[in-house]
Amino acid sequence: MADPFAELLLRLRKEAGRTQEQQADAINAVSGRDTVTRREISRYERFENVPTDHTLGQIAVACGVSFEDLRREAKAARARKRKGYARDEEDQEDVKRRTLLGGAAIGVSAAAEPWGRLALALSKDSKADALSVAALVDRAAELHVQELNLSARRLQRTVESHLDAITAALPRAGAHERVLTIAAGETAALAGWVAWDLGEGNKADAYYQVTSECASAAGHPPLRALALTYASYGAPTPREKLRLLSQAAQDVRGHGNATAAAWVFGRHAEEAAALGDDAEALRALERARFAYDFADPTSEQAWVRFVTPHRMDSLALSVYGQLGRPELTAMASSAVERLGEGLSDGGVVVLGDLASALLRGGDAEQGIHVARQFAVASQVKPNMMGKQRARAIATRLPEHERELADQLNRFAS
Repeated sequence: MADPFAELLLRLRKEAGRTQEQQADAINAVSGRDTVTRREISRYERFENVPTDHTLGQIAVACGVSFEDLRREAKAARARKRKGYARDEEDQEDVKRRTLLGGAAIGVSAAAEPWGRLALALSKDSKADALSVAALVDRAAELHVQELNLSARRLQRTVESHLDAITAALPRAGAHERVLTIAAGETAALAGWVAWDLGEGNKADAYYQVTSECASAAGHPPLRALALTYASYGAPTPREKLRLLSQAAQDVRGHGNATAAAWVFGRHAEEAAALGDDAEALRALERARFAYDFADPTSEQAWVRFVTPHRMDSLALSVYGQLGRPELTAMASSAVERLGEGLSDGGVVVLGDLASALLRGGDAEQGIHVARQFAVASQVKPNMMGKQRARAIATRLPEHERELADQLNRFAS
């Protein structure tokens, strides 16, 4: 017969609505390393192996249960394994411990998608320990940093697995409910951005909606600004984009939101430029730069860490290029210098904005040179924003660069 600890691990996984492979992903999302496999989960659940305390800590976070309780169960299981105890020889303490842990994880199998499970968890009540919550929050912050360097395809599974881990913990959040809800919203927003990056618009919208729900539940307006600003990229018209960004600007007012405000104002400038509103675009860009002078991404919300100087360069280049401003030349030189050798995904977008801006501004020779650099880089680090830039560049290339234009259009499609 199965050991009670193996049964406990099986129940925790099923109550989280995961397959064995998804459980392995969730545990690896906590650790940041691909060390646990589906086969290892199977061995745990057949009682062929008992996880180490290190792995138990990751399982506890992934399933939203107390590490101390889980470790105590594992210790008893190791003792039984050494002595060869069968199920019918378990003592009453085993029963008590299983009862204690039995209601720990949320039954979320009815919710088919991660955003649905998160929405369900937001309506529950319970409690969790501080160490598990801290690990979940820290991991959410790390994922926003990884977004700078990983492709959307590589990042998607990790982000969604971590969202599942937070979802499992939320019903037990207790005194940590607000901080964990904010981390859940930040992770859901990143999942939405990744989904949009991969062309999954409906999925992205669902994630942004649940991010806004997290913002309301936590009383944290900047979190809604994150969802609105991400959503602005996929809005159907420039005016709808500006409407979303205007609301986002209201949500990032006040102390401690300088980096978020810089990004929101920069996006507003970009969309105002797309409408040909020179005065509004330049005014918003100036506000973005002013806010960024006071920015400290390391001490503000976790998600603002992607608002790097590269991102700000990209926004300024986009604005100056669309408006045909003389500041473009100096801005282009500064952006190229800042890019350096190793290009992140954000750096690829800067190259795209630079090429588009140069071509729009009439510097065809330099624009073609940068467009070729962008074409190579975007193939290595493909993403939705890069595809948008590819379309814009292709439409502005001169007739004798049809081959390059065709290459960029194929990439964009």
